[in-house]
Amino acid sequence: MKIRIEEELGLAETEVIIRCSPGDSQTARLLAVLGEFQPAQKLTGIRDGQTYLLDFAQVLYADTVDKKTFLYTQEAVYETELRLYELESQLRGRDFFRASKSALVNFNAIQSLRPDLGGRIRLTMRGGEAIYVSRQYAPLLKKRLGL
Repeated sequence: MKIRIEEELGLAETEVIIRCSPGDSQTARLLAVLGEFQPAQKLTGIRDGQTYLLDFAQVLYADTVDKKTFLYTQEAVYETELRLYELESQLRGRDFFRASKSALVNFNAIQSLRPDLGGRIRLTMRGGEAIYVSRQYAPLLKKRLGL
């Protein structure tokens, strides 16, 4: 294993890039160790007057209805006090993307997708719920998928 450190002034946070052969067991162990340094951030959601801590991976998508933002998991729907743009900022660097003016989607929670009328894309999420990617944001999703 070769290790190279590059120090850079003004860097906001440390970035680790790993170049390896597919299926390298040594890399898998290294990732496990590095994972311990990741901050364990959670999202907060309110349901039935109680505040819940949610892992990012639990959230299938978020959307805004009547100026309120909701987090959807397979089990329940939670309201969050964050605006959608604040939530998008907090989720930056994670596997979430903007699907429309009012929705953010967890890329890892997509079960299937298909083209829809008007250049939109219909996503089927884990649990079977359908979300539409607007015509404006469809090209970004296609680029991410390599299409």
